[in-house]
Amino acid sequence: MTRQIAVTFDYRCPFAYNGHASMLAAVRGGADLDFRAHAFSLDQVHIPEGEAPIWERSPEQWTGGLVGLLYGIAVRDHFSEHFHDVHLALFGIRHEQGKTLEEPAIRDAVSSCGLDVDAVAGEAWTDRSLKVLIAEHTEAVDRWAVFGVPTFIEGEHAAFVRFMDRGNPSDIERMLALLDWTDFNEFKRPTIPR
Repeated sequence: MTRQIAVTFDYRCPFAYNGHASMLAAVRGGADLDFRAHAFSLDQVHIPEGEAPIWERSPEQWTGGLVGLLYGIAVRDHFSEHFHDVHLALFGIRHEQGKTLEEPAIRDAVSSCGLDVDAVAGEAWTDRSLKVLIAEHTEAVDRWAVFGVPTFIEGEHAAFVRFMDRGNPSDIERMLALLDWTDFNEFKRPTIPR
């Protein structure tokens, strides 16, 4: 039976990159998973209580993190056959190339995956993409109490998980075996042996 798994993402988080790369490696390797990338704004969770949400501010005040999410949503929802490649390329801007997530680098990443960057930008900058971001972020907070990325979600079960390796499908297998074990709340290593 195919498992439906959503995983929250913000392109600035290295652990989200590790988790998404591992999930995509598992899917590409034939795992029986229906994977959905679920947008979550780290900018929004760091807004002090009582201040206007990030998406209600002028686009000039948005960081590349929010702009990257809009591009990711646009590709996922309107150019889906390219999403997995673009998704990894957007993570790669910061975590492989060491660049900031600013629009020129985002456009280069999208173009490198064979897409018409102006068509993607046209979708990214619509109210539709922004509304999807707001809805997904809000649902994650209200329904599953998500506070960060990556959070793996299956039905009503959610777990914030940090993998140390990138692109390792066996990490996904192990994590999924624990996801519905609700008596297992936290397992955190004080140090990571390397």
